[in-house]
Amino acid sequence: MSSKDHTESEIWREDNGKELEQIEIELLLEGIHRFYGYDFRNYAIPSLRRRIWHHVHAEGVQTISALQNKVLHDRECFQRLVYNLSIPVTEMFRDPNLFLTFRQKVVPLLRTYPYIRIWHAGCSTGEEVYSMAILLHEEGLFEKSRIYATDMNSRSLQQAKEGVFDIRRMKQYTKNYMEAGGTRSFSEYYTAKYNSVIFQPFLKKNMIFAEHNLATDRSFNEFNVIFCRNVMIYFNDELRNHVHGLFHESLSHFGILVLGAKESIHFTDYSDSYEALDRVEKIYRKIN
Repeated sequence: MSSKDHTESEIWREDNGKELEQIEIELLLEGIHRFYGYDFRNYAIPSLRRRIWHHVHAEGVQTISALQNKVLHDRECFQRLVYNLSIPVTEMFRDPNLFLTFRQKVVPLLRTYPYIRIWHAGCSTGEEVYSMAILLHEEGLFEKSRIYATDMNSRSLQQAKEGVFDIRRMKQYTKNYMEAGGTRSFSEYYTAKYNSVIFQPFLKKNMIFAEHNLATDRSFNEFNVIFCRNVMIYFNDELRNHVHGLFHESLSHFGILVLGAKESIHFTDYSDSYEALDRVEKIYRKIN
């Protein structure tokens, strides 16, 4: 075989390998959707592909097709995959300046409401939810607030309900809290126990935790504030637009939408429905 034929053969195998991989990914996601009701079909492929291959190796199989077989016949394997695909990455008072800006620009608006409903969509393990509870407590708004914390990942949601976190992260969390405008000693809000900390029970008094899938589930209440940060960066344009429609339906008039640093309301069907309260921190107010 000549070098030219050899090169062409390698290209053929590479192209067909990519095509086969794409088919396997699509079949895996379709199987998950049809059997379990979880819809990852409109997640951005590059990130999804990396996480699927990571899980292929973690489960000790050789191909995505083999992973599909295991996922569809082993619910525990499926739950591990969902935990991997739903990307539980968070921290308390993440991006402190956002929370500081929220205190300065949104809290004065919330003071005018008789009752406040806040939805943390894609809450992961709950650090952002507890951050909000602390902020509202310090601003004297906690008693008239309800915080709805939802995620599609039952494992992450259970940790959020428990309010137990790694003590080694408290140094960073304390720093974030102070930079976010915290007015007290952060250690007042938790009790250390062995290698973990448990947040004070009163912070959970006005929290409601529930499973909710942004891709498939509908609106379930009307909210004054919706937080959805660093979730939609993993969606394709179609799913992103769908979720913005869900949020638009769920927000009250003049309700507040808070997105992640790399996310935007622009280039969606709802960009004209909001005004920016703070363009840098991605805080928007619904105007129609």
